[in-house]
Amino acid sequence: MSEAGNGSDQEDDLKEFDPEDGSTEGEANDEVEAGSLEDIGREANEESAGDPEEIAQESDEITALKDQLLRRAAEFENVKRRSARDVENAHKFGAEKLISDLLPVVDSLEKALELASETQGAEAMTEGIDLSVKMFLDALGKNGLSVIDPLGEPFDPSLQEALAAVPNEDAEPNTVMEVIQKGYSLNDRLVRAAKVVVVKD
Repeated sequence: MSEAGNGSDQEDDLKEFDPEDGSTEGEANDEVEAGSLEDIGREANEESAGDPEEIAQESDEITALKDQLLRRAAEFENVKRRSARDVENAHKFGAEKLISDLLPVVDSLEKALELASETQGAEAMTEGIDLSVKMFLDALGKNGLSVIDPLGEPFDPSLQEALAAVPNEDAEPNTVMEVIQKGYSLNDRLVRAAKVVVVKD
């Protein structure tokens, strides 16, 4: 390499070197950029600090959103419980309409059993009808049906319907002295009230 070339390189180095701080021009530019970044970061922090009113407003909004979320969660739980209750009721009382339609058949069989028992020479028929009634009621009982036969019990208007009130010195007042038609309940829900005659007070 020539001496002229070396001289020019040395001049370039002298131009880039700052004798006051001992740094080159490139290093000085880096320091300026670093200072600018610090200023930008400081401004960003100041902006993030925000106005106290804005902070309070944001806090209120967050609280309102939390309350709304809690309400939605409570509503969801209520819907779940309601759905579970509806499913349970569907299982327990889904056959209520069918059983209600079958009760007149039970009444007819019981009436036939009563007539057959009063007929001479109809013992076999009476036994057959009696067996059929028991099988029928057992099948309905497995599905939650219970018989309400309140003969001799105190009158209960929630389960019984009084067709008449008759004086009777041999029975306690306000008790059932005759059952005209048996009642039925399905899983503790009244399907048909028992029709009765009550002892008059």
